[in-house]
Amino acid sequence: MRINSGNFKGRKLIENKYDHIRPTTDKVRQALFTKLQFFLPNKKVLDLFCGTGALGIEALSRGASSVLFVDKDFRSVQMTKENLKNLKINAKVVKCDAVKYLEVCSEKYDLILLDPPYKSGLYEKILTKISDKDILNDEGIIVCEHASNDTFNYSPFTVYDEKKYGSITLTYLEK
Repeated sequence: MRINSGNFKGRKLIENKYDHIRPTTDKVRQALFTKLQFFLPNKKVLDLFCGTGALGIEALSRGASSVLFVDKDFRSVQMTKENLKNLKINAKVVKCDAVKYLEVCSEKYDLILLDPPYKSGLYEKILTKISDKDILNDEGIIVCEHASNDTFNYSPFTVYDEKKYGSITLTYLEK
């Protein structure tokens, strides 16, 4: 897996060796960040369920001012830290359950990347916490990656775009 574009274009990320991590494919990651290319510069990003850190690292490569990486699994946190170290990126990685993190979060973000395990039932719970804690800036965006055959209640957010890439869908939400 490589960074698609930006300052770290072509740089290789460590290979995922764990079954519990489902990295976003290069095609989907490229489409996501091409769509956000003019939105992303100087934005503050929250990468929930960061896995290998690939989405957040791509955001940094394309001009995000900062990314906070959150995952509850020790192996995911270690892979993210190793990828950041190899690229000489200084970013914070938090080992914490995403719901618990949101309960204590006092920061506001411009972009929230939401990619929990499919079929986990976490989408609605996470979106409710984001809304209740008001951590998305007024002009902010939430991007949900999910299985194409899954349906969710995105309330209180509004779907402003949705793109399918085979079995994967990216849903873009706003306030």
